[in-house]
Amino acid sequence: EVQLVESGGGDVQPGGSLRLSCIISGSTFSTYGMSWVRQAPGKGLEWVSGINSGGDKINYAESVKGRFTISRDKAKNTLYLQMESLKPEDTALYYCTILASWGQGTQVTVSS
Repeated sequence: EVQLVESGGGDVQPGGSLRLSCIISGSTFSTYGMSWVRQAPGKGLEWVSGINSGGDKINYAESVKGRFTISRDKAKNTLYLQMESLKPEDTALYYCTILASWGQGTQVTVSS
């Protein structure tokens, strides 16, 4: 069974930065691509970024391109999302996903 645990969320002012982490248990980490997905209050799910198993193919949603950076550390079984220049519209519950498995999410709130 795959388990994902996100962390790193918090409250930050506009223009600030956060780094989200997602630790994955099980043997699937090195085999499959992973994604970050978010859900803003009262809205549907929004795909944010994805990275393939090798780490050399990366994509971002237009809304975060140039501000967010996804990466993965195979030695630590960890997926990261470095978020810079945060905006109030980035406020959401952020999830990491692999195959059909999701973590519990970590809350990011951007507010002055």
